[in-house]
Amino acid sequence: MSITLDQLDFVHPNGLVALKRIHLQVRAGEHVALIGPSGAGKTTLLSVIGARLTPSHGQVTVLDQAVDMQDEHSLRLLRPRIGSIYQSPPLPARQRVVTAVLAGRLGVWPVWKSLASLLYPWDIAGAAQVLSQVQLSDKLFDRCDQLSGGQLQRVGMARVLYQQADLVLADEPVSALDPGLALAMLQVLQQDASARGATLITSLHAVDLALGCFPRIVGLRDGEIAFDLPAQEVTQAMLNDLFANEATQAKDGDMSDAHHTLIQHPA
Repeated sequence: MSITLDQLDFVHPNGLVALKRIHLQVRAGEHVALIGPSGAGKTTLLSVIGARLTPSHGQVTVLDQAVDMQDEHSLRLLRPRIGSIYQSPPLPARQRVVTAVLAGRLGVWPVWKSLASLLYPWDIAGAAQVLSQVQLSDKLFDRCDQLSGGQLQRVGMARVLYQQADLVLADEPVSALDPGLALAMLQVLQQDASARGATLITSLHAVDLALGCFPRIVGLRDGEIAFDLPAQEVTQAMLNDLFANEATQAKDGDMSDAHHTLIQHPA
């Protein structure tokens, strides 16, 4: 197994329980979508898998390596093999897009090459190639603060495409994109992962995209796994139960985007 989580718990310092009794296995090369209401624990789960958070209890194995957050040497070897795509990418505002993309290889390049690339982009052609995949060829030398939220998300994707990671963790990677472009970008991530045999785990609030793009769906609610099934076995009743609180809030007018989650299950 590429990833194994065994009896995993995570409790925040303020006592809030974010994950409890999580048992999850993901095979190498598998594509998995995490769905669930806001606050279900999707981002925390991705952070634990990505070796960014230390679980309160349980065992974590990532890319067939037991994760020990106290072992800095093993973490330095593991983290460059993991590519993370964020809903709001942490890109310096004044940084050029080409430099932001090339930073995907900083974890594997020697120090001299990393420093040189910060002064003058080392692989402009490589950056241009992945930017073309996310439809941003014309933004190569733009500054990040000149881009929209959706464009920044795609720069974050391009960065991970350039990184060529063995494990890609994407947290709401297309939330700022229109539906057509969101679908196209998820397909780019999947095609790249499939071509390289990489594992892809993506959290999505848009259930229609999750069901339409991913063969395996993991539903999270209140920090626990509610179901873990092939997409074709996820029923409308399961979705209604998973998003019950959000549906109630939507009826009260508290959520304007509930239509993204409560959809009719595809035939």
